[in-house]
Amino acid sequence: MPTDTSAEDLDLLTDGELEIEGRLVEASNVALRVWLTDGDRRIPAVYKPIRGERPLWDFPDGTLAGRELAAATISTVGGWDLVPPTVLRDGPLGPGTVQRWVGPLDGDQDTGLVSIDALGEVPDGNRIVLHARDEIGRLIVVSHSGAPEVKSLATLDTVLNNADRKAGALIADADRFWVIDHGLVCHAEEKLRTVFWGFGGEELAPADAERVRRVVAGLEEGTLTAQLAPLLTGEEIEMLHLRAAVLLDEGALPVMPEHRHALPWPIW
Repeated sequence: MPTDTSAEDLDLLTDGELEIEGRLVEASNVALRVWLTDGDRRIPAVYKPIRGERPLWDFPDGTLAGRELAAATISTVGGWDLVPPTVLRDGPLGPGTVQRWVGPLDGDQDTGLVSIDALGEVPDGNRIVLHARDEIGRLIVVSHSGAPEVKSLATLDTVLNNADRKAGALIADADRFWVIDHGLVCHAEEKLRTVFWGFGGEELAPADAERVRRVVAGLEEGTLTAQLAPLLTGEEIEMLHLRAAVLLDEGALPVMPEHRHALPWPIW
């Protein structure tokens, strides 16, 4: 996140006049593109009202907005800066998250970091996630980039226990990418479902280990705990601490488990 604009973004997201432009129809919950205005400054954002959250069997009702803000907070505290500036505020449809719009306003936002190819045509350097067959029975391979920034995202998702990391949640923006859609994070039970299992068993990058240490320190010192207390349960915060501490102790990213379904659906 560009540090020279993030504070201004947060101020505008929090206090700016909110105007709804329209609904994002691909979203499973109510998500609206809005504009925030304050004086001469105007920025696009996504507003997700709590009242528009679809009930889920495994996450408590009305908690997705708080989890979105928790993910943004953890990303910032750790120094990943992969989640766009996010606030929890009131809006025309009641309280919800408002997140800075990233990437183009229209057009393709695919980063190209996740790939589906025929066997033997996997891009060089990609990590293979799984082999499957398409609708006419041809063998295909799902893989993802092995770039350091993608591995950093996999580390963040492990800390967050992200239960829904789809390829489509990565948004290309100039020479970098952002990640969105964090309503299904920080559950107390193991729920990591991601398309980025290709790093399983690889050692943490030194920079990512330091990011995880910052999260552990923030929880142990109480500063991060205080920020997360209105957003997550005490048990969820305790398990966040445990996950981060275990990840540091093991020093490697987890491998895809065999005892449960560990991929998001759909992958995109």
